Amino acid sequence: MRDRVALPLIAVLSLVVVLAVGFLLLGHTPGQGGRADVGALPALNALLNGASAALLTCGWLAIRRRRIALHRACMLSAFSVSVLFLVSYVVYHALAGSRPFTGLGWIRPVYFALLISHVVLAAAMVPFVLTTLYRALGADFPRHVRLARVTLPVSLYVSITGVVVYVILYRLFP
Repeated sequence: MRDRVALPLIAVLSLVVVLAVGFLLLGHTPGQGGRADVGALPALNALLNGASAALLTCGWLAIRRRRIALHRACMLSAFSVSVLFLVSYVVYHALAGSRPFTGLGWIRPVYFALLISHVVLAAAMVPFVLTTLYRALGADFPRHVRLARVTLPVSLYVSITGVVVYVILYRLFP
């Protein structure tokens, strides 16, 4: 697929994903249209975030060792796990809404700093991740590498802070 078609598609898909998640978080009344037990989904989401971080790390280590097939498998798996996370996240927030943070004192600004940086970077990374994947699948490796040098560390941060936010919100301050 040529850039002139692919890049606008990536932009539209990224915008749709970010707007849908934003609507679920800010403009949606949860639980409309049925009852479903989604209580296990936050733990699943944290597991998927952790798996994504592990796969991204393994993929980075693989490419550093010139193990291209392993790198490709790890990165495609990390992308797939991230898509599963997004589906689970959307289902959870559509049915259950957001959970308020109950922590007080010093942990409150720490939690919100982590949460805000996590959410903003996760939203900003959607087009970067899709473009990085597009460049790799199109064998445009010089541009893939240049973009991946930014995409990888930020994606790792987003995955790891996703787990940390879960631990703080659901385990330390339930």
